[in-house]
Amino acid sequence: MPNLPDAVLWSIPAFILLAVLEMVSFRLHPDEDEQGYSVKDTATSLSMGLGSLGTNLLWKIPTVALATLVYELTPLRVPVHWLTTVPLMLLGQDLCYYWSHRSTHRVRLLWAQHVVHHSSRHYNLSTALRQPWTDLTFGVFYLPLVVLGVSPAAVAFCSSVNLVYQFWIHTERIDKLWAPIELVLNTPSHHRVHHASQGGYLDRNFGGILIVWDRLFRTFTPETERPVYGLTKNIYTFNPLRVATHEYAAIGRDLAGAKTWRERLGYLFRAPGWRPV
Repeated sequence: MPNLPDAVLWSIPAFILLAVLEMVSFRLHPDEDEQGYSVKDTATSLSMGLGSLGTNLLWKIPTVALATLVYELTPLRVPVHWLTTVPLMLLGQDLCYYWSHRSTHRVRLLWAQHVVHHSSRHYNLSTALRQPWTDLTFGVFYLPLVVLGVSPAAVAFCSSVNLVYQFWIHTERIDKLWAPIELVLNTPSHHRVHHASQGGYLDRNFGGILIVWDRLFRTFTPETERPVYGLTKNIYTFNPLRVATHEYAAIGRDLAGAKTWRERLGYLFRAPGWRPV
């Protein structure tokens, strides 16, 4: 198997350059309807991104261990060929990403890790770097690929490519694109909907690279009105530690006040915002 690079690490200089260019574009061509950049908000996003580089190393230990175990148990092996099997791996990884991403919006315990990415009331390229410091999915959603013979290293490579792709769609500076592109790919317009907090936009457009999964599984909503970014109940802090843990703390408070095991399990595994009747 050839060595597969970490696309995220290789792309960090490009991330920084593009974010700077976007900041300059706001200075030169401001738009009163766009959020632009805030110093404190941007600093928080960058802190979350840098922190995730370190914490993710710890979370990768059980993830890699589980994937390696499954890979050793399956008799299948898919070779890495850049023109044939790798595109299919990327397609399969993107489908698995859709369901993983969707689950982090529908299961509160998983939402506690993903809410970090949605906590900014701004929407710009620095928001893409606002990444969580925890990962309680442990790569389970990608195990079907491993069972089919895709190596854990190849899955990790495809995941890094997916993450790099999603960087550029975190912008208000790009309007809707050519209709065939909007039909197939995830675009800034589609992802603005995903980051919006209005009722009609909530929990929509989960795709990573492709938007066809949302169209297929009926979670797609087009951008028709200007999004309002952030959470339905925003947090008013720029402290990275609080941003990373505030939903876990909220779950802890709810569990402390729960009266039955049904309530405790509901607070953990039902949708965010669930309350016992």
